[in-house]
Amino acid sequence: MAEKSFHVEVVAADDKLYSGEATFVIAETTSGELGVLANHEPLLGQLVPGGFVVIDDENEGRRSLAVQGGFLSVTGETVTILAESAQWADGIDAAAEKAAMEQAEPGSDEYNRAHSRLVAAEHASK
Repeated sequence: MAEKSFHVEVVAADDKLYSGEATFVIAETTSGELGVLANHEPLLGQLVPGGFVVIDDENEGRRSLAVQGGFLSVTGETVTILAESAQWADGIDAAAEKAAMEQAEPGSDEYNRAHSRLVAAEHASK
């Protein structure tokens, strides 16, 4: 049985990062990690600073983004992620991000950015 897909859009303040079909999306919101499958009930969620989004692309497999705040909007057919800023996990240096977290004050913008990148890189490797 083929998995049902749905349309996903990821937009940051300065760039459209993704537009495609996915079978599953995970987003870190202020209410916790949220998984979305096709035909999910409509909802609006706030993305956490220092969070992540994982997209199981129908054709390209799992992709992961580090996000810095924003919103997740889910309708029955579409998921839209409006991030303040976002970065694909490809090319993130996990060791450098761990070092940055150790040097930064927990809860600071620098700490949140490093944490976000580290978690996104970990999800991309799964």
